[in-house]
Amino acid sequence: MSKLLEAAGIEAGYGASQVLFGIDIDVKPGEVMALLGRNGMGKSTLLKVLTGTLKPMRGSVRFEGADIGGTRPDAIGRRGVAIVPEGRHVFPNLSVDEHLRAFARPRAGQAPRWTADALYALFPRLGERKANAGNQLSGGEQQMLAIARALSTHPKLLILDEATEGLAPVIREEIWRCLATLKAEGEAILVVDKYVQRLLPLADRHLILERGRVVWAGDSAALDADRGLWTRYLGV
Repeated sequence: MSKLLEAAGIEAGYGASQVLFGIDIDVKPGEVMALLGRNGMGKSTLLKVLTGTLKPMRGSVRFEGADIGGTRPDAIGRRGVAIVPEGRHVFPNLSVDEHLRAFARPRAGQAPRWTADALYALFPRLGERKANAGNQLSGGEQQMLAIARALSTHPKLLILDEATEGLAPVIREEIWRCLATLKAEGEAILVVDKYVQRLLPLADRHLILERGRVVWAGDSAALDADRGLWTRYLGV
């Protein structure tokens, strides 16, 4: 299977502080890849490199075969990469409906798939609150909106940083349901989350980072079979 996203030998950091050391990662079309590791191990830094908000010191990033390393985030977004950032970053004064319509960007030559109506069907709770401003939503509703907003751009790759962090259990279940639906519909997803047990049935492959290096990579069956990895690298 061809690779949608492929990064090789990524080294990156902030000033004199190096965070990533020779990271290789790839995501295939229609695949769900989970990026795992304790806090501070380099996951968010790697996502910044992949989405263009941090230029790597060394290494290459390719999307659909094109070199995007160091490319501006808006240009990477137009190529089809959408990120749901940690902290959600919804606009406090825009309504739910305004968020979705402002960011809508159908792919050229294709019928729009993620219309506002389709997104409300995916997240009925947002449909009930379509007139509410961003600052009138709960944290869980803001996360739903951030995912819906990213989908409204019709991405080829959806990236989620801390997909369910800080959410109530009932809301986390809605997010997992949404991601399972997206996987079933063939969306390519790169997801960071700490709930390994919930990622096992969702993700096709997993990559574990420890101090900025890849220390393990494999499929869900292998990760499930080796619970020592959970204790050693994930704090589970």
